[in-house]
Amino acid sequence: MTASPFLALPGAVAADSESPDADVAAHYGNPLTEQRALQRGDALVDLSTRGVVAVSGGDRLSWLDSMGSQSLRTLAPGESAEALLLDPAGHIEHALHVVDDGETTWLLVERSDTDAVLDFLQKMRFMLRVEPADRTADFATVGSFDAPDDGTSASQASVALETAAASANGVRLQWRDPWPTVVAGGHQYAHPEQTGQQHAGAEYHWVETLVPRDSLDALAERVASGEVQVAGTLAAEALRVAAWRPRLAAEVDERTIPHELDWLRTAVHLNKGCYRGQETIAKVHNLGHPPRRLVFLHLDGSEAIAVPPGAEVLSGDAVVGRVTSSAVHHELGPIALAVVKRSTDAAADLTVRTSDGAVAAAQETIVPTDAGAEAHVPRIPRLGAVRR
Repeated sequence: MTASPFLALPGAVAADSESPDADVAAHYGNPLTEQRALQRGDALVDLSTRGVVAVSGGDRLSWLDSMGSQSLRTLAPGESAEALLLDPAGHIEHALHVVDDGETTWLLVERSDTDAVLDFLQKMRFMLRVEPADRTADFATVGSFDAPDDGTSASQASVALETAAASANGVRLQWRDPWPTVVAGGHQYAHPEQTGQQHAGAEYHWVETLVPRDSLDALAERVASGEVQVAGTLAAEALRVAAWRPRLAAEVDERTIPHELDWLRTAVHLNKGCYRGQETIAKVHNLGHPPRRLVFLHLDGSEAIAVPPGAEVLSGDAVVGRVTSSAVHHELGPIALAVVKRSTDAAADLTVRTSDGAVAAAQETIVPTDAGAEAHVPRIPRLGAVRR
């Protein structure tokens, strides 16, 4: 794949080679200013290294529905959905951003997960009318935010993407993140309203647009001419972290189940038909508790110590988890997401251990310590106890 034309724009600094967003721009000189423009809906983010898998065929939606955690059977053309593919024990293996055009279902996936998703789908075809294909060479992903619905004119990014976006069967290929709401069949563990606040993701109106790859040069030229602004992945990640939004390439490891990340709110339908891993989903939600939980961290930035993903999180002297994503937000300052043991005291002050020193962290609850056990099944007393 050829280098992205966005990397040739003035001030472009490529993301670190170890980043899941390597080979696109991390920033263009001022990540905080880029965040503001992105949040307003005035900037684009180059995500052209991410994967695009297309599934055609008359059985595509019912087939994907049967394998994934989300109800997709009746997905209408142009609608967006999010689904997870789980292993038999309920651990997350793949995350799919899904949009259908009436003839083809488009799956937007992480760069590192593209081959694995396609391989899994190819193995599950059997005798059904489905045809998965890697279309990453044909289409590039561009990120943006929908402008606030305040009655003002359309944002710069929206106008630019109206003409640049790919379309198929009369449908513009754009995926709108459902994260601001709890979708039908989903469930939210976070309860910020208990403290008089709205969910941190309520204004997270993230959009991923497919653009024909041969149109990227023209889109980059519109940026260079000043017609539209551009932001790097650091800006996009900071807004994602601030919205408590989990990402496969960051928050997920080989043990992760959706409950730990509050991912039931958009990616899991609790009342759909059977699928691989469903037993774990139902048992943990109705009868048990997730072993770990996602927390939001406000980091002490007074000593300007960088907190990398993977850094250990401590409560006192005990290691209770690890940082999964970190960022510097234009309003909140240094922030992070971390996955910690469920038993970690929700009121405790935490510390993040880095190679450059310890960083104090105040936690904000996303998944509470009592998440799960929604069925509240009464415990049946032992027979001897009843007789006594």
